[in-house]
Amino acid sequence: MNIIKSWADVAPSLIEVAAGRAPADMVIRQGQWVNVHTREVIANTDIAITEGRFAYCGPDASRMIGPETEVIEANGRFILPGLCDGHLHIESGMLTTTQFARAVMPHGTTSMFTDPHEIANVMGLEGVRLMHDEALQQRINIFVQMPSCAPSAPGLENTGFELTPDDVIEAMQWPNIIGLGEMMNFPGVMNNDPKMLAEIAATQRAGKTVGGHYASNDLDGLHIYAAGGPADDHEGTCEADAIARVRQGMRSMMRLGSAWYDVETQVTAVTEKGLDPRNFILCTDDCHSGTLVNEGHMNRVVRHAIACGLDPLIAIQMATINTATHFGLERELGSITPGRRADVILSSDLTKLPIETVIARGQIVAKDGVLIGDDQAFKWPDKACNSVNMGADKTAVDFNIVAPEGANHVSARVIGVVENQAPTKALTATLNVKDGLVVGDESQDVCQIALVERHRATGGVTNAFVSGFGYKGNCAVASTVAHDSHHMIVVGTSKSDMALAANRLQEVGGGISVWKDGKEIALVKLPIGGLMSDAPAAEVAATADRMVAAMAECGCTLNNAFMQHSLLALVVIPELRISDVGLIDVVLFEETPLFLKDN
Repeated sequence: MNIIKSWADVAPSLIEVAAGRAPADMVIRQGQWVNVHTREVIANTDIAITEGRFAYCGPDASRMIGPETEVIEANGRFILPGLCDGHLHIESGMLTTTQFARAVMPHGTTSMFTDPHEIANVMGLEGVRLMHDEALQQRINIFVQMPSCAPSAPGLENTGFELTPDDVIEAMQWPNIIGLGEMMNFPGVMNNDPKMLAEIAATQRAGKTVGGHYASNDLDGLHIYAAGGPADDHEGTCEADAIARVRQGMRSMMRLGSAWYDVETQVTAVTEKGLDPRNFILCTDDCHSGTLVNEGHMNRVVRHAIACGLDPLIAIQMATINTATHFGLERELGSITPGRRADVILSSDLTKLPIETVIARGQIVAKDGVLIGDDQAFKWPDKACNSVNMGADKTAVDFNIVAPEGANHVSARVIGVVENQAPTKALTATLNVKDGLVVGDESQDVCQIALVERHRATGGVTNAFVSGFGYKGNCAVASTVAHDSHHMIVVGTSKSDMALAANRLQEVGGGISVWKDGKEIALVKLPIGGLMSDAPAAEVAATADRMVAAMAECGCTLNNAFMQHSLLALVVIPELRISDVGLIDVVLFEETPLFLKDN
């Protein structure tokens, strides 16, 4: 474990090295210094590091090299700050914090701001504390936001645990809490909900940052939400969203996750409209292990932003100093300047951004994509691995959808999946009735969806319909990853396969199971909270890749369809979702009937 000392503890050493009166621990010689404060590249620069922090950045550090100094020859390569992810949920990687950190270090990520509201919904404040403590022992900087909304929409869902303002007050005293996680209950904020305002007030009294989540197409209400205190937002999907947020004094967080492609449609606010880029931040939000292993992390986002027309230096600012400044850490990280944590990337190309050497807190942690060094294992308690409690095994009957009496067909509300975006569409479809039961329709790409309660063993099952996956034949996909309530979501064309998939996940303690014609064809085991595995990322990614392939074998052609599957219960993003309460109209924020009135 590489513990970073405070500036106050090491200031005398930094000054001695900077003055040339003491040798540095490490010197990087003759590189091109990417200065994100001035947005310039300065050639022929030496960087001196001591006690895990930068001591000197200038033309000649030769006086700072002693017999024990580690010297790295940059040979003209670019020296840029380690990358920062301004908003993510580690649990979405299907990995523990330790394994997530090990997966992203070779990609140049050295700082992350994570909101563990997934584990909070399953384990409450104890789960947040465990994520907090595991983050503290990492070799890179992982700051934790205290989740604000568990449940995300009170009254519209029931979760394993509920967080309170008192929990927020307590967490604000923990050493690694950087602020309040995304305030998803935006209607609550806009309507002066006492609980939401109490959480925001506790965060602001602690001098910390309030995360935002304004998942509404109605920009006319954004100023009300901004008045309530949230300081950033990552739910924008178009240029107008980005512009509206920064005009209200919020930071616009533009995300590229495994399934959210929201950079290209928003970055034109800078590239074409010319808005000040220092108010924009790049982030990932949700990246599963397959993306991390096969494509990258924040380096992937930066490359994408550049490909969308952003100047490379501006893109790097959006993934470094902009993020640090937003969270009040500009004097601590986000740039290569004296006193900051020595988080560095060496790269031979600012556009393609190959990550050749990664230094975190003054120690080399990766070279040429290969992780260097070991990390201390973190032990999760046994009860974290016994979180799937759905009661008795399910049968096909549990997934019956009974038609109105005497109906031969019905008009039903259908959740419409939108590829590469978090919002859904509120669709309708005319469906046939067979033996008194409403059935899906492959020709309309409509199949069944069910939410199985899995926290308190109530035995509850909510049934509805979904469109967009393209499933054919007899198949089912079940998952205990179901943002944010993390009940079990089962989507399928065969009720018997749906039952088999649900029962399998209770048997293994959570994860994702794919069934076809009565046989399991893929399984991702996620025993910790039904959300995470402590196996290495490459192993989890291999099972996740098989899961994605299995979904394709069932007829699905969506990009990263599992991410779409996992958000079908997220009752704070429009337009239509499912919960243990019923079918939820997220535009009106109320339960809505499955069948239309004209049936």
